[in-house]
Amino acid sequence: MVTLSSHIAIVVNPVKQKRSIKRLCKQIIRELSLRNISFFLFDKQWPESFDNFSDIWIIGGDGTLNYFINHYPNCRIPLSIFKGGTGNDFAWMLYGNISVKEQVQRIIQSLPKHVDAAKMNEHLFINCVGIGFDGEILASSMNSIRFIGGHIGYLLAVIKKIFSFKEYYFTITTPLKEWKEDLLLLMVANAKRAGGGFYIAPDALINDGKLNVVMIQSLSVLKRFRYLPVIEKGKHLHLPFVISCIEEKILIRAEKQLAVQFDGELMYAQELNIQILPNQFLFRY
Repeated sequence: MVTLSSHIAIVVNPVKQKRSIKRLCKQIIRELSLRNISFFLFDKQWPESFDNFSDIWIIGGDGTLNYFINHYPNCRIPLSIFKGGTGNDFAWMLYGNISVKEQVQRIIQSLPKHVDAAKMNEHLFINCVGIGFDGEILASSMNSIRFIGGHIGYLLAVIKKIFSFKEYYFTITTPLKEWKEDLLLLMVANAKRAGGGFYIAPDALINDGKLNVVMIQSLSVLKRFRYLPVIEKGKHLHLPFVISCIEEKILIRAEKQLAVQFDGELMYAQELNIQILPNQFLFRY
C-alpha cells in the first residue's frame, strides 16, 4: 500500500502537453497533497533511474506507457497508469471507467501485482501488436485518430479503411503449428482491448504468461461491415473465418514490409519474432 512515507514519481510525456493532461496532473497532485503523500513531477525530462522513488505514476495513453517500458525495461518499482491518451486501452484493463479520485484511492490501497509484457524483435509491448489492417489504420489515420480521440476516432478510421484494404499473405509459426493464410487482421494480444474499445482478444489475461493470437481471414466488404460490430464487442472467436490460439512464442513473416501497430505506436517490418515476458512489471490496480 502507498503510505505517508512513500515518494511517488509522476511522469508525463514531455512532448505531448495537452490541456487535458495538465488538468489531470492537477487533479492527481491535489489528491496526493490532501493525503500528505510526497511526490515529484517529471513533465520535461525523465530521469535515468527512479531508484529513490517508491512508486511511478504514468500520465498518458498506451503510447506513453510503451515509451516508458522500453526505456525502463528492468523497472521493478510499482507502476500505475492514468488515462491521458487517445485509446487508453491498457489503463482501462486495470481500472475500468472509474474517476481520477477513485483511481487514486484504489492505487493507494492496492498491493503491487505482476503483469506480463512481451518482446517483439527489439521492442517491448504490453497491450497488443496489430499487423496489416490494424497497422495501416494507424499509418493512414494517426493524426485524425488522435485529433478526434478514443474509440470514435478509431472506428471512423476502420470504416474508411474497410473499403480499400487488401488482405496480405502471412506465414505464422508457433512451436506446435504453422499457418499460411491471406489475412484481413492479425493481432497478438496481451490484453483484451485495442483501438479505444475493440475487444479483439476477449479472452486475453495480462497475468497468465500467454499471448492471445487472433487471425481473421479474407472477407468481402459487405461481410466486413456486417461483422464489425460483432468483432467490436468481442463476440467473434467462434466464427468460421476466425482463427485464435494461445501461445508463448510466435514468428510472423509477411510477403513484404507492413505497417505494425504496437501499443498505439507505428513501425514497419516484414518479420516479427514475438515472445511473452511473464511477470515483467508490477502494477497497482
